Amino acid sequence: MAKEIAVSGVQPSGDIHIGNYLGAIKQFVELQDKYKTFFFIVDLHALTESPDPKKLREQIINLAALYLACGLDPKKTTLFIQSHVPAHVELGWILNTITPLGELQRMTQFKDKAEKHGVLAGLLNYPTLMAADILIYNPDVVPVGEDQVQHLELTRALARKFNSQYGNTFREPKALLRKDVARVMGLDDPTKKMSKSAGPNNYIALTDEPDVIRKKIKTAVTDSGSEIKYDPQNKAGISNLLSIYSAFSGESIASLEKKYAGKNYGIFKSDLAELLVQKLSHIHEKYKSLLKNKKSLMKILDVGAKSASKVAEKTMEEVRKKIGLI
Repeated sequence: MAKEIAVSGVQPSGDIHIGNYLGAIKQFVELQDKYKTFFFIVDLHALTESPDPKKLREQIINLAALYLACGLDPKKTTLFIQSHVPAHVELGWILNTITPLGELQRMTQFKDKAEKHGVLAGLLNYPTLMAADILIYNPDVVPVGEDQVQHLELTRALARKFNSQYGNTFREPKALLRKDVARVMGLDDPTKKMSKSAGPNNYIALTDEPDVIRKKIKTAVTDSGSEIKYDPQNKAGISNLLSIYSAFSGESIASLEKKYAGKNYGIFKSDLAELLVQKLSHIHEKYKSLLKNKKSLMKILDVGAKSASKVAEKTMEEVRKKIGLI
């Protein structure tokens, strides 16, 4: 029996932190054993934020290396760069022609980003390209965070509309939401989600050196008490650190509370820092090794793009025929 298909893309935009790892990367590494997976770096989406060209190139390569270091296996998953499969853009334009303007304008991320970057057409049309990224592989599921559910609903609506207008072509992919994932909050502000845009002391990057990890955990915000107890309302800082400890150790929060009963924050933080150093060291070493041989890295991405292009082109042949293109 053929495996179901899962697709996911990630934007190359700076450091990847432990929140990204627990919320997305770890899940996708697990999915590659269960599904036929397509994973791509969405460099075209990154252009909506007007990145520095040299920096963008670096971030694309770094991200590919990091995802491989985290466990993505080119023998199990198709890993590639979005712009290396031009059919994404072709389908994105075709979907633009059936997308109501109002649907794009009501997207929460468009409203938020438009305030920061100004109203650019690329930002407005971001969701139709995202829909093309997904539908071109006719997946069964798409692993998404809660902030992407609205975009996936638009993708499903566009699949329905295209099928209704031109005949059955696309599946309506289901969202694959992980309910058991710890919501990782900022180290210096545990009331808000961990974010690279909040500054380096807010997050732990997967590529942080051991001493940097130790320093960030040591200075992470706690409270004036001393009890190591999970209580997000009254003890947001220590609760966040307990969640991180639990996620990386596999121990339940309840067992950690017992383990550290009567011990102070300093001991707990020191143990957590060493746990993170240990767990991230393998990723860090493999990442550095991959970046030393960029030719091999590009070969993996090129092979992935060729494999993805075959699937994408098959979809586009059907789409072109149905809409009347010669």
